[in-house]
Amino acid sequence: MRKTHMMNYFKLALRQLLFGALICMGGFSSLGWAQDWPSKPIKFILPAPPGTGPDVDIRRIGKHLSTILGQSIVVENRPGAATRIGVEAAIRSAPDGYTFLVGTPSLSTMQALYPKLNFDPKKDLIPVSLTSITNYTLSVNAQVPAKNLGEYVELAKSDPKYNSIGTFGIGAVNHLAAAWFSNLVGLDAHYIHYSTTGPLADLASGQIQMVFEAMLPLVGQIKAGRVRTLAISGKTRHPLMPDVPTFAEAGLPKFEPLVWNGILAPAGTPSAIVNKMSAAFSQVAKMPEIVTARRDGGSESIGSSPEEFSAFLESERSKWSAVIKKNNIVLE
Repeated sequence: MRKTHMMNYFKLALRQLLFGALICMGGFSSLGWAQDWPSKPIKFILPAPPGTGPDVDIRRIGKHLSTILGQSIVVENRPGAATRIGVEAAIRSAPDGYTFLVGTPSLSTMQALYPKLNFDPKKDLIPVSLTSITNYTLSVNAQVPAKNLGEYVELAKSDPKYNSIGTFGIGAVNHLAAAWFSNLVGLDAHYIHYSTTGPLADLASGQIQMVFEAMLPLVGQIKAGRVRTLAISGKTRHPLMPDVPTFAEAGLPKFEPLVWNGILAPAGTPSAIVNKMSAAFSQVAKMPEIVTARRDGGSESIGSSPEEFSAFLESERSKWSAVIKKNNIVLE
């Protein structure tokens, strides 16, 4: 198996090397080729199922990208193996500017969680644009007798009945956020890992007491009075939850778990094309329709440069790698 992985890696490196050499040949410069790009439909590989937040977002902005770039936008859902299937499919694609990856937080955690990974997301993908950042909440069952974050921490420490935290699986971002939080406040938490259904229904019914989750999936349960949010990430309070303090306001200024989406390209994709695609996403991010839709979903609309996205990714990798190492979380 290891030999096969090595052969695949060398094939990928050779393909990208040959592609780069072709670009550098006379009459086929990156800039010149980008002037003719795109000349056919552009595919975005999404390592998540249809109907999820990233899927809804990329399909929503696809029509605007199509208008800007003059070509059809195709979304290919490739879920599975904690996003590794979709990520690897994008990495193995030709770096010709016609295949991109819709990246999610797993790209920040993958290498630290999977030491035997047979590809390197940091080297095999080029950041194009950070597209959105979503606030993360700490939410509890409404019957939990704690009205703020400090009260919840004291309650969970004193009574094991209240220290059960639901996650979307070992190594999922909300598991890592819960581990980080527990480390900071000194909580001996009991994690309930869900692999198929997710923890939100059990949170609403009181089977578990707390989850970390993005704002939008919880809105219905919050309005129904079954779930209460105690704190939210972000530098300022969210306009849709003005009464909910930020983690910094609640006493945890260094705790900043985030969910994000971004666009990446296979290594070897010409820089002129990367910059042109980045500019298109920046243009879409400023459209009032997109700003409003993302805000109503609990997200901030962003269209960054490749350099800004690269710095953001490095910061996220460093943050989550420290959490993974401290809690000795390793997956096969």
